[in-house]
Amino acid sequence: MPRIEVNRSGEMEAFVQVVDAGGFSAAARLLGMTPSAVSKLVARLEARLGIQLVHRSTRKLQLTPEGLHFYERSHRVLADMDEAERCAAAGAAPRGRVSINASVSFGHHMLVPLVPRLIEQHPQITLDIALTDRIVDLMDERADIAIRWGQLPASDLVARRIGDTSQTILAAPSYLAKYGTPRTPQELEAHSRLGWTYRRSAPDWPFRIDGRTILLPVAGPVRAGDGETLRHLAIAGAGITRLSLYHTQHDIDAGRLVPLLEEFNPNEVEPIHAVYIGKAGTLPARVRAVLDFLVACSGVGGGRYTRSRTAPMPGKSAVT
Repeated sequence: MPRIEVNRSGEMEAFVQVVDAGGFSAAARLLGMTPSAVSKLVARLEARLGIQLVHRSTRKLQLTPEGLHFYERSHRVLADMDEAERCAAAGAAPRGRVSINASVSFGHHMLVPLVPRLIEQHPQITLDIALTDRIVDLMDERADIAIRWGQLPASDLVARRIGDTSQTILAAPSYLAKYGTPRTPQELEAHSRLGWTYRRSAPDWPFRIDGRTILLPVAGPVRAGDGETLRHLAIAGAGITRLSLYHTQHDIDAGRLVPLLEEFNPNEVEPIHAVYIGKAGTLPARVRAVLDFLVACSGVGGGRYTRSRTAPMPGKSAVT
């Protein structure tokens, strides 16, 4: 029996182009083919896989669940193939687009200041930066790298640790002058406590008293969905909040925020990770270059943003 030649990459490219263009006719124009030829390629792909990838209708094209999964994987495969060819032609220099997702606070205070150095070191890499405190699905958002702090749940993602941080209770001098300074965790119950709106946030603040941890519920007139908003609210004197030191150390040094109740702070160290899909040996060069930069660069890679139990006076650095 003669062997049937299978153009797997051609079928995959036709399918991805159909999805991206929103239909067979539009994809055909982009590929320089006839709509019937594109349709045959996709049909042959479906027959070979034994699944239906798209629901066809005169009005619109809709992916099946299997089609969506195959599209996401195919999109990455084709991108990696393109990059492999570009790297071979350019002496393997990392190039191409890298999408990074990070929290608003990490993005503003840690990532954005590093971008000039990153693009100077890798001038053929372009960055797409999306900042949100919502935990995103890397596949859904088509993100190459996501920055997350805290313990990571079990998943198929791979993580590289890029630093550590801890959290502390903070308020502006103007708030403390008006409402007084709490001396014990219990006294916080008389104060406005600024908390989070998103559901994955911890609803309580932990304190260490006589060798045991107690939890104080967060209660106040204002909540926010990102740490940067909470930081600005605290600086404006709207209340007391609990934020990471990587986010607020510069405000403490400048006297805009004052650490509170440090003798009761459990000083739990939280790791900061860069998470991604895939294995290190098979990562695209563009993604690997950005990961290596984040791990190695001064101030992030291995950086510890934590405070000792004996807190320095406001205005003196506590970064170790």
